[in-house]
Amino acid sequence: MDGDAACIARARHTAADFLARVQAERGMEVSARASDLTQLVVSELVTNACKYAPGPILLHLRVTGAVVEVVVWDSEPGLPLVRGADPDRVGQHGLEIVTALAQSVDAEREPAGKRITARITLDGGAPGR
Repeated sequence: MDGDAACIARARHTAADFLARVQAERGMEVSARASDLTQLVVSELVTNACKYAPGPILLHLRVTGAVVEVVVWDSEPGLPLVRGADPDRVGQHGLEIVTALAQSVDAEREPAGKRITARITLDGGAPGR
């Protein structure tokens, strides 16, 4: 993706299409909740990449066991920090939302940029932390 604002909607549609194919072609059960959570996580991670990293963004989706992994790479090498809850803060809740919804979230520096991986169960169950 080129990092423009339209790539956020494209990324959400890509995630929904991917999970529909997983269900249709691989016969794996994907709950509506898991599909919704995955699209929200994709949206938040891609939005953060668009806002804070210049240049292209890579989105990779894969199913491992009963989990969908959402991987977003961007060119900004600084790792994001989850801020504490603050009801008075306007914005900057994206990673907070992602960590609340996903089973796990990892952030790793790459030779160029960083990679964020969020894992969501295909049944859409509560995070296992």
